[in-house]
Amino acid sequence: MTTNRQFNLALEAIAKLKLGTDSTPALQAQPAVAASDLSRVLAEIGPLPREALFLGMASDGLPVLLNLHDPLPGPMLVIGDEGAGKTTFLKSIARSMVLTHGSEEAQYAVITNQPEEWAAVESTAHLTGIFDVEHESAGQLIHSLAAWAHSKKGTQPSVLLLVDDLESITKWEKDALQDFRWLLLRGTTRRVWPILSLNAVRYGQVIGWIEIFRTRVFGRIANGRNAEALGADKSSGLERLEAGRQFALRENGSWLQFHLPNF
Repeated sequence: MTTNRQFNLALEAIAKLKLGTDSTPALQAQPAVAASDLSRVLAEIGPLPREALFLGMASDGLPVLLNLHDPLPGPMLVIGDEGAGKTTFLKSIARSMVLTHGSEEAQYAVITNQPEEWAAVESTAHLTGIFDVEHESAGQLIHSLAAWAHSKKGTQPSVLLLVDDLESITKWEKDALQDFRWLLLRGTTRRVWPILSLNAVRYGQVIGWIEIFRTRVFGRIANGRNAEALGADKSSGLERLEAGRQFALRENGSWLQFHLPNF
């Protein structure tokens, strides 16, 4: 994770899942819409390094970036209260990836317990599909992605695995959970980036999974005890963040706040 102070996808098995399985297809997104504030912000920043994923803008006007070629940050957990903007954050980074990378450089897939929230996401060659967490195609996606990552060699493209609600995947069968856990532990070394959301109030339901995430992005959390249990502290100011727009992460021992451009 850094600000700029420092600073042919072979998913054949997954591609087959774009239409889901049986009679329940993966949700297909809608056509692209007009240029957004995010587009303008990225244009003003200028070309980013090819390995950079734009997360947002810090208060000093510098972009907050994730290096997709550096596995050290590991999987990312986006935590906040209901309405804090967790889904908005996932959508924003998917959109920024589309705007800054070719589909041969990076793609993404979405697993969610509310597919309708993603219905308006534009359909591009970057999007493998939007999968309902309760449908078997979601587990098949994880199995195929893990198999692809196991065999991945060289400098093949990056993949964002956006899972909108960590709690919902804990109900999967054992084999799917094993593949998913492997992706969390090893995925970033193969440029597979699991990025998950979590409702802060329900952290107790997934306490055994949270320790896997070294990188945690926080939205607004009103309850200080919940925030501290999830790795924040009183200096983070999470209760003062603007819901749906502002986020914070710990960088080099201090808190970095940033915001999302409209998109």
